[in-house]
Amino acid sequence: MDGNGRWAKKRHLPRVMGHRRGVEAVREIVRAAGDLGLEALTLYAFSSENWKRPPDEVGDLMGLLKRFIIADLEEFRANGVRLKVIGRYKDLAPDIVALIDDAIEKTAHNTRTTLAVALNYGGQDELVRAAKAMAQRIADGSLSPENADADALAAGLDTADMPPLDLLIRTSGEQRLSNFLLWQCAYAELWFTETLWPDFTPAHLAEAMADFAARERRFGGR
Repeated sequence: MDGNGRWAKKRHLPRVMGHRRGVEAVREIVRAAGDLGLEALTLYAFSSENWKRPPDEVGDLMGLLKRFIIADLEEFRANGVRLKVIGRYKDLAPDIVALIDDAIEKTAHNTRTTLAVALNYGGQDELVRAAKAMAQRIADGSLSPENADADALAAGLDTADMPPLDLLIRTSGEQRLSNFLLWQCAYAELWFTETLWPDFTPAHLAEAMADFAARERRFGGR
């Protein structure tokens, strides 16, 4: 979800205002996801590298996260949205972790759409954790070295209980993966837009999905 800072700068506003407008865009897209029939939607909210940002900005982001969970939990429950969080979110402040755990529990049985939020997430770190988990299974005898294959590693990823990644959308003109879902992106279709995230609407999402639907996916087979 790139472009919050640039959105604010273009309007001569503080960066936090871009993040706040970005949260409104999240709400609109999550509401649209179910209407468009999306089984799962993953949003890259805070990377493991984002800790390098100024402390005030990180504090603003964490405050917005708390307000988003508190304000939108009932809407998630009413609209059948299951909340999932990927990444090392347990390393966040205890009050945020408690809010997240409560929201995950209260939405666990929803089936319309899964909203996965990547918090304190990095794709390389996820792969390292999955590899360590697979190595531990080999060490304790629950997995034989002969069966240590791609499926065994994928079972240790944060997204193990989610469907395969079909489409990755990158906003604000950026054209790189930025350490996001590196394993899962192996055969994902990529869609780029110059639109800054705060201006990204359900119409843009529908456009991306229509473009995806028109593509021929070969998965390396021909």
